[in-house]
Amino acid sequence: MTIELAIVLALLIAAIVMFAIDKPRMDVVALLMLTLLPLTQIITVNDALRGFSDPNIVLIAALFVIGDGLVRTGVARNLGDWLSAKAGSSETRMMVLLMLVVCGLGSTMSSTAVTAIFIPVVLRICQSTGTPPSRLMMPLSCAALISGMMTLVATAPNLVVNSELIRFAEQHQTDSTGFRFFSFAPFGIPILLAAIGYMLIARKWLPATNPFDSKADTRQPTLAGWVEQYELATREQRVRISHSSPLVGKTIEEVGLRNAASASLVAIERERSVLQPTAKTILHAGDVLLVDFYGPPADSDALKTQFALEPMPLSGLYFTDRAQEIGMLEVIIPVDSELVGQSLVSSEFRSRSGLTAIGLRRSKAAVTEKLREETLKAGDTLLLIGPWKAIRHLTKDSNYIVPLRYPSEYHDLLPAPGKAPYAVVSLLIVIGLMVSGVVPNVLAALIGCLIMGLFRCITIETAYKCIDWKTLILIVGMLPFSIALQETGGVELAAESLRTVTSSMGPRGVLAILFMITAILGMFISNTATAVLMAPVALAMAADMQASPYPFAMIVALAASTAFMTPVSSPVNTLVVTPGNYSFSDFVKVGIPLSMIVLVISVAMVPWLLPIYPAASVTP
Repeated sequence: MTIELAIVLALLIAAIVMFAIDKPRMDVVALLMLTLLPLTQIITVNDALRGFSDPNIVLIAALFVIGDGLVRTGVARNLGDWLSAKAGSSETRMMVLLMLVVCGLGSTMSSTAVTAIFIPVVLRICQSTGTPPSRLMMPLSCAALISGMMTLVATAPNLVVNSELIRFAEQHQTDSTGFRFFSFAPFGIPILLAAIGYMLIARKWLPATNPFDSKADTRQPTLAGWVEQYELATREQRVRISHSSPLVGKTIEEVGLRNAASASLVAIERERSVLQPTAKTILHAGDVLLVDFYGPPADSDALKTQFALEPMPLSGLYFTDRAQEIGMLEVIIPVDSELVGQSLVSSEFRSRSGLTAIGLRRSKAAVTEKLREETLKAGDTLLLIGPWKAIRHLTKDSNYIVPLRYPSEYHDLLPAPGKAPYAVVSLLIVIGLMVSGVVPNVLAALIGCLIMGLFRCITIETAYKCIDWKTLILIVGMLPFSIALQETGGVELAAESLRTVTSSMGPRGVLAILFMITAILGMFISNTATAVLMAPVALAMAADMQASPYPFAMIVALAASTAFMTPVSSPVNTLVVTPGNYSFSDFVKVGIPLSMIVLVISVAMVPWLLPIYPAASVTP
């Protein structure tokens, strides 16, 4: 062993130790190594920074943006709603569908993002069905990890291994275009099916307690709760404009609803969408009006008769169901507000804010009569209703009220509602371009980002925010180790050591050893860093055996996604620890057998579909 190799190995061991104890952060460790390696003069600064020019880094960043577009437009949430409707109250059906949907969605976007999306979906399902979250959270994380075995772009380790495979071909002057988009699916699909069958049994080993404090969950108000607190059920009504109604074809200004019947028009439902009424809005037959009546009941009955309005059902859940279009906000009037001493009518509150005040509480009591004429006092709490855009504008620019509370539904608000079809089309175009090979994968992903931006599924600001720079820095910072180990002979030494250990084994035995080392190393450091370290070693062994590099690269990629064994093996596992109320031992007793199942399937199928020796090999 040379001094240069000893220095590289010392830095590598130090990085692994810091990864294992999680101090400092992984991206900081990567930056530290990125700085120290050129200082040893074993590699140049250009070599150390080569990762920043790697197309795969740009591809990973673009995939984060595409995934964020699916979240912002509600594609992921719609999948969750469909899942809940199809599964019903069956825990078994729920688990099977959950793993299929999560794995399918995770094959085209970040597995960590998919897990974060589905955690609240699963919690809502558990709350409605009484299923312990622990029974579904670990299947969720397992499916998200297995999604990395489905497509080339499903997870960063696949792209790292593919990049090393192409680099290996260039060094050995062989013809290799790397893996194709669906090269991983023939292995991932059987693994997913086996994992579903296994989890149906293993779920019995998981804790069945609910880790959540029900009292804590009720602290944040809901739209339905506000309907009850402000006694809106007696005033808010939905009515449909009949074809014989005199309102048809008239503007709201011409109707004069407020002056004629002590009522205020809050929203208009038209063709499955909700419109914010303005003075120039023309009313159509079939429109459903959400009206706030603040006069006596007789006036509302007379209004319905006069204008041929048909009563429609209304409950607190109506506002929850319409939370994407209709928002609410609770505000308080400060002492120095210009509203103090005025009424809602005299202050022209709706005209200046774009919102309707439909509730007033004073000293914990709701004011239900003559709400518009009530003189406002300091400390009064108003409940406002209207479009979320107006609510956001009010909270930013208002100096006469103080925002008090948002409803819990605010956190589920879609930033780009109605754009889901465009996001799906963009995703299908990206997949089509990648599968066909018309353009390089990185260009296909960038085209998808531009299409999503064109249709306003994403914005420039959100695109920059959604990129996981920590992951990118981790990959870029660890790539120089691959170059340094090759320059100092470390890769050849590791391959020679493994070849000595496996000299009496057949090709499948070699693949099994590579799989186990990769999976065990992934228990302590990230799967991306594991792929960076193990891919060159596996390819060097393939060269020593004069074998095809494809099965060796594939076995490392599959093993890198087999991160089931500890809660720190992957961020995916870490996310489900708290909602699932899991302990370290829960992952060990469930993850180790599942990892062994994946090992057996991988070692059995990889040499079969990707022949080891060049004479029988084909490009996958």
